[in-house]
Amino acid sequence: MKKQTQSPYAKHDIFEGDATIFKMQRSGDIWQFRIWLKKERKYFIKSLKTNNYDVATEKAKQLTLDLLHDIKIGKKLYGITLQKLVELYIDARLKDIDIRHGITKGRVKTIKSQLQHILNIIGAKKRVSSLDPKCIEDYIYLRKKSHNAETYTAKNEICTINHMMTWGYNEGHCYFPKFIFKKVTMKNNDIGRRDVFTDEEYKKLCRYMRTWSDARECTTYENLIDRNHRDKKTGQLCKGNLVYNKDLHLERLMVRDYILISANTGMRTGEARQLTWGDIERIEKHEDFDTGEMQLLAKINIRWTTSKVRKSREFLARGGEYFVRLKERQKHTEDDDLVFSMDGKKSLTVQNWSKHWKSLMDGLGIQYIKEYVFDENGEYVLDENDDAITTGRSITYYSLRHYFISCRVKSSVAVVDISKMTGTSVRHITETYLHYEEEQSRTAALKTYTKKDGIIVPTNSLTKQKQSFKYGEEQEVLRSRYLH
Repeated sequence: MKKQTQSPYAKHDIFEGDATIFKMQRSGDIWQFRIWLKKERKYFIKSLKTNNYDVATEKAKQLTLDLLHDIKIGKKLYGITLQKLVELYIDARLKDIDIRHGITKGRVKTIKSQLQHILNIIGAKKRVSSLDPKCIEDYIYLRKKSHNAETYTAKNEICTINHMMTWGYNEGHCYFPKFIFKKVTMKNNDIGRRDVFTDEEYKKLCRYMRTWSDARECTTYENLIDRNHRDKKTGQLCKGNLVYNKDLHLERLMVRDYILISANTGMRTGEARQLTWGDIERIEKHEDFDTGEMQLLAKINIRWTTSKVRKSREFLARGGEYFVRLKERQKHTEDDDLVFSMDGKKSLTVQNWSKHWKSLMDGLGIQYIKEYVFDENGEYVLDENDDAITTGRSITYYSLRHYFISCRVKSSVAVVDISKMTGTSVRHITETYLHYEEEQSRTAALKTYTKKDGIIVPTNSLTKQKQSFKYGEEQEVLRSRYLH
């Protein structure tokens, strides 16, 4: 049976036909509002929730003015959802990956993660047209409250969010180009601060990895190798006896060299894991002036396609001996084969990298993940700056890059040279890594000079391996070489 349609039994135009108020039998005596949206090719209908004609007319006039204003500034009443906007933006960014000065796949992954937070806060099904520029002005506070995000992390997310909104505005999906956020002042010491190994921790790591990667430690239960070996009665996986696992042994040796090379070259994790043998141009031999030992330097080429900042760079770095022994051990060493890979084609999975890191940190007894302090109600315990109190540090593979830069700074390497080696700006190094420590202060205080033939000659009173200090304390003098 054909569905019968009802016609309004009362109808009046607003502003000479720009809009209409009407009554339907099914809605009783309640006045309804209707206006035609030309660009969206559909009617906008809304109940005025009154049966009084004069009240309905005044409401309709105000609503018409508001809607005409929204239409004039480009606001769409039936626009896309926030989820759809995020998807369209991600698709657009994926197209930038292959452009010379575009972005990396890793960056797109980060963007996805950052935009997920705004979907959680606002709601994925929320229409973009219904958003207000100030609807998330407390974003930094909300991120701290929900996940205790660091201030600089939230500010980085804000940049990504507003970049998406500007893109959406230019594409006609949004009626405003940027959200308005409350300004938050950050201390210089808080900008980009990263946790780093101490010299003693790094030495312990190097020593521990020798044992950790030894064949005797690379064992697994024999039946875990065969995932189909299960008990016939219970159906559970049988562990069996511990046996030597050659694949695990080779993988741990590779991870060990990866860590040593990262600490000696300062490469980003993404750059290192995409490094091919063809990117290692040569290995140079040099004699250490202090010890007379022979050092091997590696000439490394970072391709722009693997660089976070999309710029290629070449530099010499210590640790050439690790490349040499790794190449002798690996089976796949053609120019286009990945250096840190078991098959030359793909890197280890994120889960595998994390598993090895956890094994090492647990073996050293380092609390490498920050843990938050909660009160009896399950709320974060805050300090005087409203930041959550944490225990432990965030020590990751990236901390090796931080350690490299910190060591180069302590070794008095020019910041400009460090910038060229690591592919980051002088300003970023200054703000993030130049944290003046007591050892540096002592070294600076002990520097002096002499005059010879009218020329000032800088000298250093740190001439012995150990110096005696007040109260009979002895402390080792900082050296440019570190145990690897």
